[in-house]
Amino acid sequence: MDTLTRCRFLIASGVTGAAAAVAGGAFGLSELLATAGDRDPAAKTLVLVTLYGGNDGLNTLIPYADPAYAAARADLAYEPEKLLRLDEHFALNPGLAGLHRLYQDGGLAIVRGVGYPKPDRSHFRSMDIWQTAQPERPESTGWLGRWLDAAGGDPRLAVSFEPVLPPLLAGATSAGATVPGGELKLPGVITSAQVAELGTAAPGESPAAARAAACFADLVRVGDLMDRVAEGTPEDEPEDDDAPATATGGGAPPLDQQLALVARCVEAGVATRVYSVSLGGFDLHADGKVAQQAILARLDKPLAAFRERMAGKGVVIAVYSEFGRRVRANASDGTDHGTASDMFLLGDGITGGMFGEPPSLTDLDDGDLKYTVDFRDVYATLLADVLGSDPAAVLHGWTGRLAGPF
Repeated sequence: MDTLTRCRFLIASGVTGAAAAVAGGAFGLSELLATAGDRDPAAKTLVLVTLYGGNDGLNTLIPYADPAYAAARADLAYEPEKLLRLDEHFALNPGLAGLHRLYQDGGLAIVRGVGYPKPDRSHFRSMDIWQTAQPERPESTGWLGRWLDAAGGDPRLAVSFEPVLPPLLAGATSAGATVPGGELKLPGVITSAQVAELGTAAPGESPAAARAAACFADLVRVGDLMDRVAEGTPEDEPEDDDAPATATGGGAPPLDQQLALVARCVEAGVATRVYSVSLGGFDLHADGKVAQQAILARLDKPLAAFRERMAGKGVVIAVYSEFGRRVRANASDGTDHGTASDMFLLGDGITGGMFGEPPSLTDLDDGDLKYTVDFRDVYATLLADVLGSDPAAVLHGWTGRLAGPF
């Protein structure tokens, strides 16, 4: 069956979601698995977790002992006895029980006050800044895309399991691969067996047609894996069916499914050195306390389980959001777009603890926290200590480093 026929099949049958994305030229899981064993066994792997929407850092790592916290937040503030305490000053949100255990075991590094000069409160602009690592002038290449350029340009070295390749994996001469997961939605008249049949290469097919066939076969393979992940989800754990889209996240498969794909690839020993996954829904301008705790729980459980599964495999995970929220709650028991926030680092070789100066809750910049750690210091540390790369070559001469976690 040629590529044109496969495309007509998609249009005529109404196959949607991951199918349309894969048929559009994305890489398949099988193409990643084909690189199994094709890497230095000592090479580390970076998994970058993007929290879209601007996660409220002050209600994630909570300065419960600072009277300014409760004074600024009224009903949005947590009572100290409900928190997961780290020490006499800070605690984690009640939704982060798994990360709390990791911290107690010395396996979670929390970097406080991360931001950049002249912060921008636009989701789009701020995310561009974080993903390009260019606060002064966001450009068309992402910081990990530039690393990929220097690493040889093979798209399979940097992979996203999101629906669209994030800008951070786009280089000047190359780009990472996107391997769409998510749900394979078929109309009632179409069966998985028919889609699988489309994945059978025909004799004499062109390379492009054979690639299209492999993408169809991969749809079924990824779908089966996602079904197995879903079967292991407790019945009382809600699915994230209503996550918002666009710059504030949404559209990606649930985080546990994305991390399951990463784990499958890492365990197979594929060549990939960088993975990008994401979770959306953090833009909570109203009634934010309960909603954020629920979303953080959807981050916590799969992330803690993934860390346990990847122990000893050279995997380092970095979690960030495009900005934090303002210190003072708004009139709707939510928070508006802010500036500095926290990053989480966990995985092999990470020294747990809190790093970076905590921003003052009273010495503010127009109502916002003043950053104390430039995010490029964190990126430079990840480039050097995880990817074995020269940070200055990727970050336009940046020479700062984050001291402590490695």
